[in-house]
Amino acid sequence: MRTQPLIKLGETLAIGSIEGFLTDEESRTLHDTMEQFLTDTTRPGFEHERRSSIHEIPGQTAFQAMQVYEPAGRLEVPNIPAAAEDLLKKAFDRSQTTLARLLPSVSSCRPWTYVEYGPGQHITPHLDCIAPDPHQWPRQIAGISVTIGPWCSGGEFFVETTSDERLWEPATSGPVAGYEDGMSFAHDGADNSSPWFSEMARTRWSVEPARGTALLYGSQLAHGTCPVTDGRMRKFISWLFADAA
Repeated sequence: MRTQPLIKLGETLAIGSIEGFLTDEESRTLHDTMEQFLTDTTRPGFEHERRSSIHEIPGQTAFQAMQVYEPAGRLEVPNIPAAAEDLLKKAFDRSQTTLARLLPSVSSCRPWTYVEYGPGQHITPHLDCIAPDPHQWPRQIAGISVTIGPWCSGGEFFVETTSDERLWEPATSGPVAGYEDGMSFAHDGADNSSPWFSEMARTRWSVEPARGTALLYGSQLAHGTCPVTDGRMRKFISWLFADAA
């Protein structure tokens, strides 16, 4: 049985990539699977008529959270077809060696969500945080996203770094089980619903990954996407967890 490594602060602030996470054939298969799933009759329920979101803000409704995170909307499918889920699980399983170097505490990948962004659509900067509770198991260490094409203009993924101390909770009084000493935890509400986060000076780093490349971004790292200017950005996203020690 594998011993669960202690979680390091650096894992939750990491940025990395896995080139070839999906082959071109796998990307095409996933594209075709979702196109078949999203017919003219089913698509509106996941896009313009959608009233739920994978994003949540305590004390606010799903609609209010959507206005903060995706002010111009997006298509979101939280329960993808089984064939797509199986293919992505195989890609995750064969990437274990690479993942272990960057995120050694990660032991599982949550079910995948499919998203699309059309012209003007984007995700505003935010932190996922070590959800659902950084002091309980399981612990969300990082996000993962993989673009399947075909290509569009705009829609670049970005992370944002900052030295602003307002991002962090006061230092803990002692060690927290499962973490290395000196672990820091970001404040809740690290998104555009909080004035302190919106006002915070940050430096943006943007990327345009090749089709099939998986991007990895720590759960305490601000991230988002730029607006699409032409075409549609198609990608799958999920979250990487450290399960109970």
